[in-house]
Amino acid sequence: MRAFVFDGYRQPVHEADVPEPVVGDRDVLVRVEAAGLNHIDERLRAGEFKAILPYRTPVILGHELAGTVIGTGPQVTGFSVGDRVFGRPRDLRIGTLAERIAVDEADLAPSPRSVSTVEAASLPLVALTAWQALTERGGVTAGKKVLIHAGAGGVGAIAIQLAKHLGAEVATTVSGRNADVVRGLGADVVVDYRSQDFVRELSGYDFVLDSLGGENLTRSFRVLKRGGVAVGISGPPTPAFARAAGLNPVVRLAISAMSYRTRAVAARLGVSYEFLLMHASGDQLRRIAELVDAGVIRTTVGATFPFDRTATALATLSTSGMRGRTVVTSPDHTA
Repeated sequence: MRAFVFDGYRQPVHEADVPEPVVGDRDVLVRVEAAGLNHIDERLRAGEFKAILPYRTPVILGHELAGTVIGTGPQVTGFSVGDRVFGRPRDLRIGTLAERIAVDEADLAPSPRSVSTVEAASLPLVALTAWQALTERGGVTAGKKVLIHAGAGGVGAIAIQLAKHLGAEVATTVSGRNADVVRGLGADVVVDYRSQDFVRELSGYDFVLDSLGGENLTRSFRVLKRGGVAVGISGPPTPAFARAAGLNPVVRLAISAMSYRTRAVAARLGVSYEFLLMHASGDQLRRIAELVDAGVIRTTVGATFPFDRTATALATLSTSGMRGRTVVTSPDHTA
């Protein structure tokens, strides 16, 4: 079958003829009709995650999909041939930039009924990231004050909507041209990062979701009240993450050193920092699909590319100023 792969870290992405997926006992074979693209695809190809996600090359890229079930393993009970599904395959089993993929049934959910296949494909990774950051790590509930950086981005846009649904007061940082967009998503306070300093504008927050890392992350600690929590999805990873992931002692030591300054700043200010590497969850996707169908969460697709232009589509992620998700479609995708 056709797929887009890289043969070694920092090597270019190209189309290849690869073997058909092997369907395990609890796997669902899905015809991929649309696949969302994410910066993690490029970061993976660049080797940024090779210490914590030891993929064996060549690697088929792609972290999220929408499509149709065309086969099931003998122990699958939740899906049947013909079902419309969406999902984010678990780490070390990615590969949605292909004609077909075998996915553990625990990582899939029925697609939202109210959106197109393309829109469904744009949701799993960013929606799961927002869900896990706000509910699993942040404990966000009604009345909490939440800062979401990059509110017009893929994760940020979903996180604003979810935080408002949870009853939080939401601030976000965007460029001025996106201010009305994020207000439309539910943001109560909008900070133009080009003309305003969010540290001067905001204080007393319970939670920060940071997707930028670096100084933006450490400065974000200053808007938190004592006991507040910041969750970073760009890093640095923490020793707690390394232990939970079962990484080897050498990697754990390196991660501890890498995050020392960040953790020290947080401790000095009396706040907590956690690193989030989102995990697959079909159960959470079912709840997200319910919110989509209820009109609580909506997604925006900024561009679609045909399957044979996947390499071009990936290259545009870091250069385009476009708002909304980028999705690759197969020749036989349905609306």
